Amino acid sequence: MKPRLLGLSASLVFVISATAFGQQEPGNPQLGSSGQVGQREKNTPARPAPRRPDGRVHLGPPPGETGLWLPFNGGSERLVNPDKMTLETSAQYPDRPKLSEVPFQPWAREVHRDRSSNQLEPHTRCKPSGGPRQFLTPYGVEFVEMPELQRIFIMDLGGPHTYRIIYMDGRPHPEHLAPSYYGHSIGRWEGDTLVVDTRGFTEGFWFDRSGLPHTERLRMIERFTRTDSKTIKYEVTIDDPGAYTRTWSAGFLLGWDPQADLFEYVCQDNNIAPDLMVGGREAAGRTSLFVP
Repeated sequence: MKPRLLGLSASLVFVISATAFGQQEPGNPQLGSSGQVGQREKNTPARPAPRRPDGRVHLGPPPGETGLWLPFNGGSERLVNPDKMTLETSAQYPDRPKLSEVPFQPWAREVHRDRSSNQLEPHTRCKPSGGPRQFLTPYGVEFVEMPELQRIFIMDLGGPHTYRIIYMDGRPHPEHLAPSYYGHSIGRWEGDTLVVDTRGFTEGFWFDRSGLPHTERLRMIERFTRTDSKTIKYEVTIDDPGAYTRTWSAGFLLGWDPQADLFEYVCQDNNIAPDLMVGGREAAGRTSLFVP
């Protein structure tokens, strides 16, 4: 191996531990090695979902408190279940379809197969994680509700200092949308469920670690239901005739960690492999399944 590749191999260890799997951070004692909900919090009895003075359910931490939403058991960072899965996996993620049930267009199936083998995921290059991937990243997310602005912000801690805006003022989608990682999101409440309609996506992210593709024709409907103090039920409907033969749905649960809080996370900080950040594939050795 060339000396340059030896340096890259060392940097890959950093990228895997800091980005793909996550590491426990000071001030976040409940985060496990995968940035998941700690076992102690899982064993704490749930309370009713907190509510605002107007009776609306609170998706974020109540005033004066902290907390983040994290996928249970790390969520495996996948939106679909493998075809061969254990009874434990089946029981843990009942709302996730099997891979064989995903209605791929032929080209999209081949793209997914190639991505699953090569794992050149944009997330490991510090690109924003759009779609369901936003909720499957290490370190979790926080909902910041601002009724006075009629907006909800989703702070994505495991992303490159990014946030997503959900407009709650009844506006429609603009006629001409510039493609972006998070798209253009408009939301409304249906009882205790936040329903979000998002369009205008770039093709520069994956739905999950396995490499589920999409096109700029994607329209995504998400439903966030806080069932109690510790759980959000996340449901997503994917409508993308460019990549799939029909509309399909998936979902998973997010767990609340009251001990966790937002902290400064810079994905690129001290990363000594700049060609990985820009996709310099020709210089990367196959030393890892998760980064190029």
